[in-house]
Amino acid sequence: MQRASRLKRELALLAAEPPPGVTCWQDENQLDDLRAQILGSADTPYEKGIFNLEIVVPERYPFEPPKIRFLTPIYHPNIDSAGRICLDVLKLPPKGAWRPSLNISTLLTSIQLLMAEPNPDDPLMADISSEYKYNKQLFLTNAKEWTKKYASQQKRASKASEKEMNQSEMSTKESIPQKRKGSNIIKKEKKSRLDS
Repeated sequence: MQRASRLKRELALLAAEPPPGVTCWQDENQLDDLRAQILGSADTPYEKGIFNLEIVVPERYPFEPPKIRFLTPIYHPNIDSAGRICLDVLKLPPKGAWRPSLNISTLLTSIQLLMAEPNPDDPLMADISSEYKYNKQLFLTNAKEWTKKYASQQKRASKASEKEMNQSEMSTKESIPQKRKGSNIIKKEKKSRLDS
């Protein structure tokens, strides 16, 4: 009960006053399954990228932190290939820093800050972390390429139009009655018998 009323308040606040570059909404009618989008901040390799996240709110929320993961692939030392995020506010004490006074808006802002300022000393991806520490230029190049490949707006727009085209092709195919394979053969045989 407490979870439901608190989530409704948080979602209303997120809709009315979202943090800059962050949006969050309920996934269909499931209160415990939320989606969020974080825009890559300027002057970072994630600039202009749109990153989708999944937020699963546990039964014990706010006494237990939500489980948040990236759905959009991101090249980052603290985010692994499954989208899991290494961030202290996403974990319970003693290892983590989650407190019931924190909320989803705060968490999304913290993730946005982590994107801008990676923590290579607490990595999930050791190879990316050492690249960030010892070859920052290569890290920036790779992170920009991933952002362009997986999180750019142009790619999303082209995917959406491609999907629409595929759907319209499917609907036109469905509207045209399909001939059975053998129907032409039978007609030809009948015609040749009539001719003779």
